[in-house]
Amino acid sequence: MSRRHRAEKRQSEPDIRYNSPLVAHLVNVVMKNGKKNLAERIVYGAFEKVSEKLEKGDPVDLLLGALENARPRLEVKSRRVGGATYQVPVEISYERQESLALRWIVSAAGTRKGIPMREALAAEIVDAYKNTGNVVKKKDDMHKMAQANRAFAHLRW
Repeated sequence: MSRRHRAEKRQSEPDIRYNSPLVAHLVNVVMKNGKKNLAERIVYGAFEKVSEKLEKGDPVDLLLGALENARPRLEVKSRRVGGATYQVPVEISYERQESLALRWIVSAAGTRKGIPMREALAAEIVDAYKNTGNVVKKKDDMHKMAQANRAFAHLRW
């Protein structure tokens, strides 16, 4: 892999129904084996369920609220110094925070067995919006790990 240039950040096309790049990103995270049409049906169905459950307005705003509660601010990265490996806490860029939160929401929805994916995804979005559930716990665990290893913050690169 060449180290000369940074990878260029591509602008993603907004989705058709909500005209939001965030929803398009969620569709791409849900998508498996290139089946985008199925992923869109899952996401749009989940948005309808979320609107019913929370009885609020725009599902994109509800997704933004859920992401705000699920986005990690810090993570730990392994750094090898003098034969020892340290877990060094580092801050995360906004794009990575968003990507991690979306991936966590989709994977937590996938672990819910016995219910269709659109209902599981809706339940995870609602849980994240209410600041409960697996995704928020995972974020808190990551922050605790970073807090516990803040003594090694000087090894940041």
